Amino acid sequence: MKLDIPAFSTVRVLVVGDLMLDRYWQGNASRISPEAPVPVLHVTDTQDRPGGAGNVALNLKALGCQVSLIAAIGQDEAGDVLEKQLTQANIDCHLHRFSDFTTITKLRVLGRHQQLVRLDFEASSASLKTEDLISDVKKILGQGIDVLVLSDYAKGTLHHAQAFIAAAKALNIPVLVDPKSLDFSLYKGATIITPNQKEFEAIVGRVSDDEDLIAKGYALLQNYDISALLVTRSEHGMTLISSEMSPTHFPIQAREVYDVTGAGDTVIAVMAASLAAGESLNKSVMLANVAAGLVIQKLGAAAISIDELRRAISQEMSHSLTPGCIVTEEALMSILEILRAQGETIVMTNGCFDILHAGHVQYLEQAKTRGDRLIVAINDDQSVRRLKGENRPINGLQDRMSVVAGLRAVDWVVSFSEDTPEHLIKRVEPDILVKGKDYCVSQIAGADHVLSKGGKVELLSFKEGYSTSKLIAIISTTI
Repeated sequence: MKLDIPAFSTVRVLVVGDLMLDRYWQGNASRISPEAPVPVLHVTDTQDRPGGAGNVALNLKALGCQVSLIAAIGQDEAGDVLEKQLTQANIDCHLHRFSDFTTITKLRVLGRHQQLVRLDFEASSASLKTEDLISDVKKILGQGIDVLVLSDYAKGTLHHAQAFIAAAKALNIPVLVDPKSLDFSLYKGATIITPNQKEFEAIVGRVSDDEDLIAKGYALLQNYDISALLVTRSEHGMTLISSEMSPTHFPIQAREVYDVTGAGDTVIAVMAASLAAGESLNKSVMLANVAAGLVIQKLGAAAISIDELRRAISQEMSHSLTPGCIVTEEALMSILEILRAQGETIVMTNGCFDILHAGHVQYLEQAKTRGDRLIVAINDDQSVRRLKGENRPINGLQDRMSVVAGLRAVDWVVSFSEDTPEHLIKRVEPDILVKGKDYCVSQIAGADHVLSKGGKVELLSFKEGYSTSKLIAIISTTI
């Protein structure tokens, strides 16, 4: 699958949620106040930017989408600023002004790009009559909207989220939710939700490892009748859990993390636009992951343009083509398109690779000699546990993949969650499938498919006296 830019200009998105004004005061703090032990900031620049649902709308507009926004603001100066900026951005605004509501404002004070303090201006949202928004939502949904995005910052606008979701589902319009509420029943029936790991754990409890996250993710989907869950995990990337496919992990794309403010807005905007443009769920998450990697390298909430996304995709493909990379299954498919166009021979093998030893290294070096490129598929932690027992693996999936990817013989490492990689092998269709001589060809998952496509299956010798089980036994007796 080639990763490219979808036809965003054809997409119509409705955003409903908590709108806020992000204010930035920046300057230099070079001395301490004589009045108190605090820095004195000489303010040299001030900026106002729409935040929350407004930032989601701006991200969608930057992609080229047609965007409508429904939200609540107060009858105040901050509300005036928001309405002016969003209208100037050519966003179709339906802003409900309430006299007893204060426009949510977050003032960030920065010295040399480091945040010194954040001041929040907001009143209780208990009196916010969001019923007034429902008729607007129903009306605009019926005007050709492709996807509904609910941007919840727990400020009160989405008290009636169930009414919005029901209205969209009645028209077969998918609903994506960025959740902040501790009551996930608000989002029941949504198509996709995109919590970060802290928000996810606030609902399901502490997650101990990837297997636990996946199990709790599936339970959450079932409990709230949600089709898919994307958990954003900071430096650990993203994990997609869907009722229709195996879990997929997407490594972080950023080379340097500068500011995570608004990253969730970018993720849900790119996902919504991509799905509405007809892309698959996996590809939509891949694009969102690339965009997130860009936005967290910027200061504050920001939008990613089409040109930035296009350049990042090109750079990511170039990086992925570098040997020694850990890739997702979908990224691997894109790489294979390029390799096959170049006439390269693809070799593939698989295993748990729990504790890497000299036998593994020799085996993989032999495998690499059979062709131009070597792909190693590695069982995820849950798969290893089913195959080897509750005490395995010793090392987690990401550690095992990193070690194997560091070997000079290995070009790409990819994980799989089933007991065998047969599904993955059928997608990759390697020219040569390699396994150890402790197997016979008839026992090798995917061998029949490779042979039916004109490929080869080869059995390689292991280095005598080496095995992970033997190493574990030796370590156990010496402790």
